[in-house]
Amino acid sequence: MKSCQCYLFRPPSIMSVSSWVCLLPLILYTCAAEGAKPSSPQNVSVLSLNTNYTLTWDWDYNSSDTLAVSFTTEFIPNRKFRLSSKRVIVWKRACVESQRRSCDLTSFNLHYLSFFILRVRANVNGSHSDWVQKMFCPDTDADLGPPSKVDLGPAGGDLDVFISDPLTSTNTSMRPLQEDLYYHILYWEKSEDTQVLRTRSVNSSANMLTLSGLKSWTWYCVSIQTCYDFYNKYSSFTKPLCMQTQGTLPWWQITLYFLASLLVFFVLMLSVLCGSFWCYKTVKYTLYPPIHLPKHFQEYLDDSPSSDVPRLLTPDSESELLCEVTICPEPLVLEVHQPPPEALQEPHPDLEPDIRHSRQDSGGSNDSGIYSTGGSSGLRPFPSLSCEGGRASCQDIYDPMQVKMRDMTPGIRSQLITDEGVVDMSV
Repeated sequence: MKSCQCYLFRPPSIMSVSSWVCLLPLILYTCAAEGAKPSSPQNVSVLSLNTNYTLTWDWDYNSSDTLAVSFTTEFIPNRKFRLSSKRVIVWKRACVESQRRSCDLTSFNLHYLSFFILRVRANVNGSHSDWVQKMFCPDTDADLGPPSKVDLGPAGGDLDVFISDPLTSTNTSMRPLQEDLYYHILYWEKSEDTQVLRTRSVNSSANMLTLSGLKSWTWYCVSIQTCYDFYNKYSSFTKPLCMQTQGTLPWWQITLYFLASLLVFFVLMLSVLCGSFWCYKTVKYTLYPPIHLPKHFQEYLDDSPSSDVPRLLTPDSESELLCEVTICPEPLVLEVHQPPPEALQEPHPDLEPDIRHSRQDSGGSNDSGIYSTGGSSGLRPFPSLSCEGGRASCQDIYDPMQVKMRDMTPGIRSQLITDEGVVDMSV
């Protein structure tokens, strides 16, 4: 803090004592105001990464801890500052009366290859400290960031590394601003013991490269750093990214995988079948529960003729299922033609030889004298079936016919010639 220095000159003789008495309070107030000037910010620096810039500083709060302190930040390009003798300098204000001890300058798009003068001061209760200036050039002073993204891809027994450039504040690549930047790549075999890690490195300015000479089916980790040798800029390393390499499978692994797949498939199918059977049994016992009848009811239902339960045949039950079959000929219908009584009482003399001849012919052949009108072709027997007493049924069929013949023969018998016993009949 600057000390107050007040210089008092000897008043002229013409000035009265009363005039000096009036000016004395004004002189004392001016000296007091000069002594209350706040202290300036300290340790002014710029935190920068790619194109992100932030001005920071420190300030001693113990000197005026009871007062509200604010800060004002301004900047100007260096070329305009050099021409200040020819025209008035117009500073651009970045932060005005801010209580923070930092000011973000990223939004002002400071050119990466230009020089800028930054300044800051403290404000305490209307009083201002002296300006503290800082010269800043992004190209030389800004730090370089690591790659924005790193990806790994297997390439047989090798690994492909894909690198994305660092980005500016507007999400564009930093390569147009740093054309000679390159990448320092570290890779090593992954191991639980970090003390025996053997790292290998390779430099590349390309965004894609292949790490060769690696072991098959082995885990490798990769970490990358951005470098710019002109101003000795080196970024921090990225977080290690690990991936396993590939290769040709040995025959025993192929066989093992095949057997394992078969086992999994067998277990899966067995589980499906067991589950289906369990569901079937559950539904069956739910819809059709097994209810056992008492033994005497079950025996009664089994012995019932209408029972569907199969059973063996016994000798007693054979007669119930079998019946006697009898084949009977078709009954014949006899037709008797009765001649008129006149013809029977007075036989014609001319016919007697014929009658005798007919009798002799019939007697010689032991014929009954009864002829069928239909001939021998009409006597075709047709079987008739009956059960239990089939022989009696045939007799029953002929009994009505015999009764009919008996009813008809009495009138005829009186007219027949007993000694001859021949009557013209047609059947």
